[in-house]
Amino acid sequence: MKKRSLQEPTSLILCAVADRPRHGYAITQEVKTISDGRVTLRTGTLYSALQRLLEDGQIQVHSEETVGGRARRTYALTPQGRATLAAEAERLRATAAEAERRLGAHRPGPKRATA
Repeated sequence: MKKRSLQEPTSLILCAVADRPRHGYAITQEVKTISDGRVTLRTGTLYSALQRLLEDGQIQVHSEETVGGRARRTYALTPQGRATLAAEAERLRATAAEAERRLGAHRPGPKRATA
């Protein structure tokens, strides 16, 4: 049985912490950058997704500190999360390649001169 593809916010969160650990606000900013402004994560969406990813072993708490009386957790990708993100990238790449192939098959060719 094949695994289900990730929801876009989930894959963007994994991508946001793939190169270095980030705290919640930094993740939301990175997701906005990665998606070229298309995706803005709401606080509730972000933290419920982070909790799910923690429970699934996709991410881990890298560090925790108190800033201004509030706890700030920094999240990092786990080896399992890295494998999940790599598989998702491959799935998206294959889909894009197939879309390009099919679009290429239906591109109008150069106009022929008629005599």
